[in-house]
Amino acid sequence: MPKTDKVIVRLFTSESVCAGHPDKICDAISDAIVDAALKQDPKARTGIETVAGANQISLYGEIKTSAKIDYERIVRETVERLGYTNPAWGFSQESIFSNDVHQQSPEIAMGVDQDGAGDQGMMFGYACIETPELMPLPIALAHALTRRIDHARETGALKWLRPDGKAQVTVRYENDKPVAVEKAVVAVAHDEKTSAAQVRSDVIDEIIRPVLDKYGFKLPADEDIIVNGTGLWHIPGPESDAGLTGRKIVVDTYGGYARVGGGAFSGKDPSKVDRSGAYAARFIAKNIVAAGLATKCEVGLAYVIGQPLPLMQTIETFGTATVSEEELHAFKDKLIDTSVKGIIERLDLARPIYSQTSAYGHFGKEELPWEQIVEL
Repeated sequence: MPKTDKVIVRLFTSESVCAGHPDKICDAISDAIVDAALKQDPKARTGIETVAGANQISLYGEIKTSAKIDYERIVRETVERLGYTNPAWGFSQESIFSNDVHQQSPEIAMGVDQDGAGDQGMMFGYACIETPELMPLPIALAHALTRRIDHARETGALKWLRPDGKAQVTVRYENDKPVAVEKAVVAVAHDEKTSAAQVRSDVIDEIIRPVLDKYGFKLPADEDIIVNGTGLWHIPGPESDAGLTGRKIVVDTYGGYARVGGGAFSGKDPSKVDRSGAYAARFIAKNIVAAGLATKCEVGLAYVIGQPLPLMQTIETFGTATVSEEELHAFKDKLIDTSVKGIIERLDLARPIYSQTSAYGHFGKEELPWEQIVEL
């Protein structure tokens, strides 16, 4: 009998949430405030935390800026844009608003004003060849599903949809190659008139099938497609589940496929290395993979508050590198200066670009500066 190679099978699952998910409402508000500050004052320092609960929205955190910001207007306009326009849902643009944002601590400002990091922490960036956007397939599919859910609601393609929703995808790998979508899970809020059977049929035909077709995969078996696992979902948003800025950090990054750092992104200006360091790490990892220097790459950075340079810089290619480790680091150094100031300048981060990151992840969107592929 001829010897056959063993096929190693594994499953991996990632999830995404819609822009109207309670945590994403909070991310959207926090990032809208960051953008409003940076639009007037590129040196603005922000650490904005939003909490959304039943019929109320509150702001916390710190800011240092010359910008004049109408916090309440930004909050109410963002909530309305996300589709929460019906007070009967227990949360809307008319909900109770409170603002407890205060001035940035002068002890933090001392270091940041000298081009130092706004906090300590470690950050990771990742890229691989599984998708055109050089992202892991499970999270790319999950984001594509939630984006399509929101598009179907916003365009009226599925008139019964209400804001809020989730998607989860399980991918089958054989010998580290994605070969099939094993399971798809979708939860969507809907009106009272539409039956569970209609919701399921529409979600499969209008949401799941087109996304999987785009990525070249077939639908899972019918029993492996779950739509609204509890049967019905009528009340969307913070009335059902409170929201908080930064609570979807795994959704925001790589869906659990790669390591994540210790801090969230939304609400923070680029002096906060939780955000800018993670963007720089992705920029490095993506360009290493795009240049053919590896088929998968994870970059690690670490900083200390008040100091400009990273304490750690690592590049892990999981045995897929086509060049030496020294050459990989030389490539990184030519690509970007990983000091805080170097990252902000190289990626042009001191501008209002952050609202577009608040839903469907911070990576894999070609219009963002840290997603650009550079010819060296």
